Amino acid sequence: MSNNQTNQRIVLASRPFGSPKADNFRLEEAAIPTPAAGEVLLRTVYLSLDPYMRGRMSEAKSYADPVAIDAVMVGATVCQVVSSKNPKFSEGQWVLAYTGWQTYGISDGSDLMPLGDNPTNPSFALGIMGMPGFTAYMGLLDIGQPKNGDTLVVAAATGPVGATVGQIGKLKGCYVVGVAGGAEKCRYAVEVLGFDACIDHHSDNFAEQLAKACPQGIDIYFENVGGKVFDAVLPILNTGARIPVCGLISQYNATELPPEPDRLSLLMGTLLVKRIKMQGFIIFDDYGHRYHEFASDMSQWLAEGKIHYREHLVEGLDKAPDAFIGLLEGKNFGKLTIKIS
Repeated sequence: MSNNQTNQRIVLASRPFGSPKADNFRLEEAAIPTPAAGEVLLRTVYLSLDPYMRGRMSEAKSYADPVAIDAVMVGATVCQVVSSKNPKFSEGQWVLAYTGWQTYGISDGSDLMPLGDNPTNPSFALGIMGMPGFTAYMGLLDIGQPKNGDTLVVAAATGPVGATVGQIGKLKGCYVVGVAGGAEKCRYAVEVLGFDACIDHHSDNFAEQLAKACPQGIDIYFENVGGKVFDAVLPILNTGARIPVCGLISQYNATELPPEPDRLSLLMGTLLVKRIKMQGFIIFDDYGHRYHEFASDMSQWLAEGKIHYREHLVEGLDKAPDAFIGLLEGKNFGKLTIKIS
């Protein structure tokens, strides 16, 4: 490991074809940057790892620019201010930043969110109180429009978004069915998160089990994964169902179209006949102006013990590439966060 006199950073060494490999990343050491007038020097304490980063490694056109080769990998961070030449920030203060996969970063302050001098759970700003929690809240409540008695199905049910979607669904009176990988995650969804049922997508008769768990059909499907989970959901959607499209993690490493027959016309026919609303969203682009609504509700639910939150903490910046590769394979359990210093 490095001493504190250098900036360790992980850069994109090459673009992956299919699943990312360790050699797509490179760990470098550089001088700690010096803040200019109006800037602050930040020391990273926590780094968030999220599935969307796979898209940033690719050159394909998306809603945000790709990471350039040899540039630091992007990511949200929780940092402490080391030194400040910006009157709005003082030494020792905690902030939510976007300094990426490195131990030190510079900001002009415009992208920083103050977290106070002594936050109780600073890493929560990367999860339940940050982008994943906000995504779950707005996607479910604004697009999903849950009503008492609705059946809500959520994929990646124990991940930071899915776990939160299901718990908010329960607070709104829904019957909640999760989909997760493995018996341990499914047990956790039911016993800790309070889901009504959770189906293991590794099961041979997964589609059959899902249909059996949703005797009243599906009113809301919160889409995080795509692939075979969506195939099993499609036939049991109710008329007027809502599908917030948050992610498609099963497709992120794909290098070609799936080999099955083209089901686009089946999807379009179902959307038409059952009058289904299917809407994608990018959380801060579409809902940034409503963050305060989320923050107020979520802090209250957490304080009252109505929402459970699980972190998967990995120590050391050098472990980030392997942890990220595992994330895309579903190896994490809870919100994947790197603890740096």
